[in-house]
Amino acid sequence: MAIEPFTAKDFRVFDIPGFAERMAAIRQGVRPKLERLGEALAPELARVTRAEIFPHVAKHARRTVNPPDDTWVAFGPDRRGYKKAPHFKTAVSRHCVRFLFEVGPEHATKAAFARAWKRQAPRLAKALGQGRGLAWFRNEHDEEPAVALTALDAAGWQRLADEVVRTRDGQLVLGRRVDATEAVKWGPADYERAALETFTALAECFRLR
Repeated sequence: MAIEPFTAKDFRVFDIPGFAERMAAIRQGVRPKLERLGEALAPELARVTRAEIFPHVAKHARRTVNPPDDTWVAFGPDRRGYKKAPHFKTAVSRHCVRFLFEVGPEHATKAAFARAWKRQAPRLAKALGQGRGLAWFRNEHDEEPAVALTALDAAGWQRLADEVVRTRDGQLVLGRRVDATEAVKWGPADYERAALETFTALAECFRLR
């Protein structure tokens, strides 16, 4: 299934104030494009990660009042869902597209992941520091990154692991932000290239044990 690029209209969906109205616009315009993106990228991600990968498009089923500020397709190793395992994500919001790797609050073994991260932090720093535009985000929904990975010192790489387990909602979110003004100029090949370039750079995190 061919990738369909996001347009200025797709980004403006997040200006719609009402819950029902915004959700209707997401379902009509943005979600079908995320589904296409998921179907196109999942086989490539499986090759990169050497694992079976399934796409999951956000349904926002838990929301009933507040409209979402972003929506996404996530890629994980479980057909039934993605939140309990490390996963990749392409997220769309008002001002940007983000290509992300996440260990979310619902990850099944966050403590083990954090320990593995600390053990291998020097190797990860060397590998991830070379990725184009990679940064750390405080939260999976943040449009702006907190710090570029190239700006982290050795202690900073260790602190990323601490963030995963510091609170019950702790998470690790790494990736690249592309401004909407740039993304609206992209064609299908640009989306595929940016996603695979970013996810390939972050694949070491996915394979971390």
